[in-house]
This record gives sequence, structure tokens and C-alpha cells, in this order.
Amino acid sequence: MTQKTHLYDLDFPALTHFVTELGEPKFRARQIWNWLYTQYVADVSEMANLPKELRVRLATAVSLNTGKIVVKQESSDNQTSKVLFQLPDGQYIETVLMKYAKRRTLCISTQAGCAMGCVFCATGQMGFFRNLTSGEIVQQVLYFARELAAEGEHVTNIVMMGMGEPLHNYDQTLTAVDRLITTDGFNLGARKITISTVGLVPAIRRYAAEGRQTPLAVSLHAATDEERNKLIPVNKRWPIAELLDACREYVIKTGRRITFEWALINGENDTLDQAHALGSLLKGLICHVNLIPLNPTEGYGGRPSSREQVDAFQAALASYGVSSTVRVRRGIDIQAGCGQLRDRHTIELRRKLPKDSIQS
Repeated sequence: MTQKTHLYDLDFPALTHFVTELGEPKFRARQIWNWLYTQYVADVSEMANLPKELRVRLATAVSLNTGKIVVKQESSDNQTSKVLFQLPDGQYIETVLMKYAKRRTLCISTQAGCAMGCVFCATGQMGFFRNLTSGEIVQQVLYFARELAAEGEHVTNIVMMGMGEPLHNYDQTLTAVDRLITTDGFNLGARKITISTVGLVPAIRRYAAEGRQTPLAVSLHAATDEERNKLIPVNKRWPIAELLDACREYVIKTGRRITFEWALINGENDTLDQAHALGSLLKGLICHVNLIPLNPTEGYGGRPSSREQVDAFQAALASYGVSSTVRVRRGIDIQAGCGQLRDRHTIELRRKLPKDSIQS
């Protein structure tokens, strides 16, 4: 059986080549592109301005199914939705929609699992399976774009902060970003898409050299190597001094502010010593700190910081001229918060199986 072409994996030049290889005129590519990225159709049969014969041919030659929905959950306040997708090869990823007063923000996965092993992150606890293709990344956005359009709304922001390390899957992640910001396609502003990283220094330098307008967020979480090594194993490869040098390079080359993410863990990295160490590190750098009281995960026993400790930490940063905000926690009741995404479906299936039926 001939393998179908996944249309979401094609940029416009590749789509044009594909269409002409079918013996169709080039303008058909523009029609298909518009159906995909401005109308958000889920099936080629919906592409009404294509000849019926072409739609029949496309139905046998292409696929728009880069993943099927296994579970969809809504938070108790109806402000957060989470979808578990099963990919064609059986891998699973989670994607989140967060609704705010004026924003509709998507948290997108870039890998099935994650190789970084951050101890407080549910995705890191499950290990790494594979990179996603650009189409599998884009498809998550278009699923929710289609859902929001039915309600007269649209995606306003995207954060590449779901399952996986985006810069570990650099080419596919940035290819997906380029497709989403195409002005004659999905047309989301580049500054509305944030790329997150735990600190892959060579990739940050590459990102800076490319002069991209998409904002960069670095998951720092500790201000000394001793503390960061406990939380984020990659720090042993690229310690804080080297990471901060790359961050300064990013700011200098792009002229853009950089964001640092900090999951506040009670008694671990929420102390005043850590706050002052962080303030000293960041003083004078064009940056902002997102403070996130730790979200609970099954594989880590840490607890979130108290309100009083959060306030004290924030005040200490302010004394160094470092701005910060405390992120509103969303979707905690459905494990949709920062650091909580994980393939629980497979885990639950394995738990239900007799022990002697599970092979390593």
C-alpha cells in the first residue's frame, strides 16, 4: 500500500510541487493551502472549490490525520481544555487551550516525551520517545483553531511549552513556527509564539544568530549550579554561566527581552538566598521572570511555595531591578498546568494488565 502524504508536513513550495506532480495547475496549491490554514478543514472532501475528481484523488493520496483524539478534558472552571492525541505510530501527546479575558493561548507539544529529565516535570519523568514532525506540531494548533472558529473566536497566542524540549527538535519546531506565521496562511504574529528551552546553549546561540522575532523563554529554576544540577540534569552539560552568556548574546543580537521561567518549590529554590543570587545574575539584563508556584506531579514530592514566600522572592528580585510576575495557575485539576503533561493513558493501561504480561 502506498504511504499517504501528510499535507500538514508540507510548506507551500512543497505543496505546490506535490500538486503539479499530480498533473494539476499550480493555483490548486493555493486553494488547498487556504482550506488548510484559513478555513481549518478536517477533510479534503470539504474543499468545495476543488473539482470532485481531484478531491477523490486526494482522498487516496493524502492524509490530514496526524493524530486522533483519545481523551478530552475540561477544567472545573471551564477555562482550560486538554486533549490527548494518539499519533499514527501509537505515540501520545497532550495539548492545552487556556482561555483568558482577551487571549486564547495554546500550549503545544514538540516531542513525544522528553529527554531532559527535569525532576519536577511529569513529561521529563516519562522519558523520551521521538521528535514530532512539523505537521504534528501544526496539527495541534489547527485542531483548536477549528474549535475556536466554531465559537467565533481565534487563537491569539502559542507557547511551545508542552511535552518535550522545543530546541531539542529545533528544525521541526521552527519549521512549524514559520508555517504558522506565514502571512497568507495561518498568519499569527511571530511575537505571539513563545519558544521555551531548559538551556540548550548551542541551540540558543543558533536561535539568536537567526534573528527570529519569536520570544524566547528559558526554564532556569535555580541560580546556582549546585541547586540547578539537582533539578535540571542538562545543567551539568551547560552550567549557568555558559547559559547566561548565550542569553546575553540573544538579547544583544535580537534586541528582544528574554524571559526566565522559575517553578517555585517550597524550601528548595524559593529561599531568599536563591532570590538574591538570581537578582545578582540578572541585574542589568533585559529580561523578565515568570514565577510559577510548583504544579504537583506524581513522580516528585516537592510542594508549591506559600503566598508569603512568593511575595518575599518577588520583592528580593525587585531590589535588583529585575521585573517579575506570578503566573496564574490553570488546569491543575486536569493535570494541564506547566510541567504536568504526560502520557497517562498508556500508564493506566499498563497498570490494568497482569504483571507477567508486561514486557520491558
